[in-house]
Amino acid sequence: MIERRPFESLGQADHGWLKARHHFSFASYNDPSRMGWGALRVWNDDTIAPATGFPPHPHADMEIITYVREGAITHRDNLGNEGRTEAGDVQVMSAGSGITHSEYNLEPGTTRIFQIWIIPDQQGRPPSWGAKPFPSGERSGRFTPLASGFREDTEALPLRTDARVLGITLKAGQTAAYMLGKDRYAYLVPAKGSVDVNGVRIGARDGAAIRDETSLNVKALEDAELVLVDSAR
Repeated sequence: MIERRPFESLGQADHGWLKARHHFSFASYNDPSRMGWGALRVWNDDTIAPATGFPPHPHADMEIITYVREGAITHRDNLGNEGRTEAGDVQVMSAGSGITHSEYNLEPGTTRIFQIWIIPDQQGRPPSWGAKPFPSGERSGRFTPLASGFREDTEALPLRTDARVLGITLKAGQTAAYMLGKDRYAYLVPAKGSVDVNGVRIGARDGAAIRDETSLNVKALEDAELVLVDSAR
């Protein structure tokens, strides 16, 4: 089962400095049929104006992954962590027992991100933050773990949940496959470009909610950049 969720159907908010699309219920957007997908709880498609951002605010007991699509985001938190994550790179904040952080676009141009929240396997663990560059060449033609709770994904940023976030870039006409375990939930979003997934066309910034598929066969209909979350129930 692959359910295409067109970009135009997503929840939305316009705060002036922030324009957001919500794949799942979030803040003032509430759709009882879109409360999450497996352990995946939030997927926000955010456009942040220059010299603006999210002021300090708290989180707890959530794995928060930020995939930067354009520009860069600068993170600061009450643990003393600070870092700038730029396009194509990823940061992970394990909120654990509680963390207060800010995220600002300090760049001269617009920043665009996917922010992904996944429910952790355990609550109350010490909070942490990390970021890592993932050169696009490493993701060319193959699904590459960017953040993962699987021990074998040694190059990925760690997650405290039975899930992984993967990235891939494909040239037009190129294909790639990804095997899904039994009872897994997958959610795929093209950051750019359109693809065919097991016969279903998914356009740029559309969502694909995937269930009861043992494998994903992806063909790029044009040059494409994809992000995939593979999670437990």
